[in-house]
Amino acid sequence: MHAHAKINLALHVTGRRADGYHTIESLAVFTRFGDRVDIELADSDGFFVSGRYASAVPLDDSNLVVKARDALRKQAGPRHTPPVAIRLEKNLPVASGVGSGSSDAATALRGLVEIWRLDLDDADLARVGLSLGADVPMCLMARPLIASGVGDELSAVPGFPALGLVLVNPGTAISTADVFNALSDRVNEGLPPLPRDLDFHSIRNWLEITRNDLEPVARAIQPVISKALSVLNKAGAGFARMSGSGATCFGLFETGNVAKRAAVDIRSRHPDWFVAATRSMTSEPDAYGQD
Repeated sequence: MHAHAKINLALHVTGRRADGYHTIESLAVFTRFGDRVDIELADSDGFFVSGRYASAVPLDDSNLVVKARDALRKQAGPRHTPPVAIRLEKNLPVASGVGSGSSDAATALRGLVEIWRLDLDDADLARVGLSLGADVPMCLMARPLIASGVGDELSAVPGFPALGLVLVNPGTAISTADVFNALSDRVNEGLPPLPRDLDFHSIRNWLEITRNDLEPVARAIQPVISKALSVLNKAGAGFARMSGSGATCFGLFETGNVAKRAAVDIRSRHPDWFVAATRSMTSEPDAYGQD
């Protein structure tokens, strides 16, 4: 099963609750490129990681995939949840603003429900996901959506097209907590209404009047983010912005082929960076699709 990267096309911080959590409004999409999670029944529980970013992934119970397994087992009871071997292919950088850990956990939850044959509906699974983190219910949905509240109030966006994207990370991890703690403006306007007709041009024009309120803070903490955005613009992106709390940035391209050519150019100039050309999932996602 593929764990899709989550891209915040726009992210407005709209307030802060008494418990310290920030409220947001965000338009998010999910890419066909991402991590991979394989699960099979086993004699004993095991968790194994491979892939480009495997060395950055903890293998103990601090990992969200392991937490997802344990939370679902607690929910369903040990009699219905025999040991499993979970293998994670880590293709996305960690602490990078694309929700890769949350997406891994969400994919593990869906895979475990299937292999354990549990009778849980989407609402049950979302509750388990929310106990793991605010992004997990979003990643369980894995289709174009508007997230509000602390990221737990989700509304699907029908008719959203696939977008050609190039993802770029200059090899810099950045702490989400550090970015939020450094915010000076915590009460901002929410998202404007989406255009009635959704296509590349209308979405790009809409993005021009939106923001990622975390981007200026993240750029101050890690100035190389500004370089990544500049590289995307020079490669011909119709629009470029940082995703989430960074440091991954995305460029919007009119077609997948144009995105692939841009990625080849960027990769040749910055061979040590993470660079991926991909497409976003439409409103009717193919759960197994991957570029």
